[in-house]
Amino acid sequence: MSQPMFYVSPEQQVKDRAEFARSGIAKGRSVVAARCAAGILFVGENRSTTLHKISEIHDRIGFAAVGRYNEFENLRVAGIRHADVRGYAYARADVTGRMLAGAYAQLLGAIFSSVMEKPYEVEVVVAEVGATPESDAIYRLSFDGSIVDEPSFAVIGGSAEAVAGALRADYSPGLGLAECLGLTIRALGADPRGGGDLAVENLEVGLLDRGREQVRKFRRLSADEVRALTTPPKTPAPRRTRAAGTTPRRRGAAKAADDE
Repeated sequence: MSQPMFYVSPEQQVKDRAEFARSGIAKGRSVVAARCAAGILFVGENRSTTLHKISEIHDRIGFAAVGRYNEFENLRVAGIRHADVRGYAYARADVTGRMLAGAYAQLLGAIFSSVMEKPYEVEVVVAEVGATPESDAIYRLSFDGSIVDEPSFAVIGGSAEAVAGALRADYSPGLGLAECLGLTIRALGADPRGGGDLAVENLEVGLLDRGREQVRKFRRLSADEVRALTTPPKTPAPRRTRAAGTTPRRRGAAKAADDE
């Protein structure tokens, strides 16, 4: 006996696949990529010290993602291979953030539209630091391959709207590294699922450092570096001063006065 056939409209199918992907992404904690005076800063809550959400793709290009680890790790590795092949065939300078973001958009779009595969439950940020702040670029990619060129910062993850709202209130692209880092950490604390202030040990922080002399601009910030940048300097205690018109009493004179 043949099985009954059910018809699902294309619109309903796309809607179901999108909701499936969003439900997986919503479980992940947010990651922020923001422009600052030093370059492009990546900050995210990550309790693992080995399973990174933030990584380097190429010399001037960084990568951040949320969602299923195995899926965005596949994307990261594919991006590195794509960049290496293009850099070897042409020149390393020909590997750009826009090129990699376009490749990711095509791949994610093809997976999302394929009936034979489930959609990837990921959101991705590709960022490229330039020689000047005006040439920096941040691209945010969704699970369906849609791509957005963000002018200042990008937030991905389950609580992206709450974090972006908290960040937008005091953010400006010219912030120094310490100011931008402190503001970003406070914004991540606006996640309604979190406990407010985030422990430094639970943060993953990376920087595309414009001023770095090496060709590879990406570096990770250790917990000690993050703590030093976000801890306000201690103000020295005020020194006690004498009242005007008084002279200090010598120790011997004070003793003689006591003996009398």
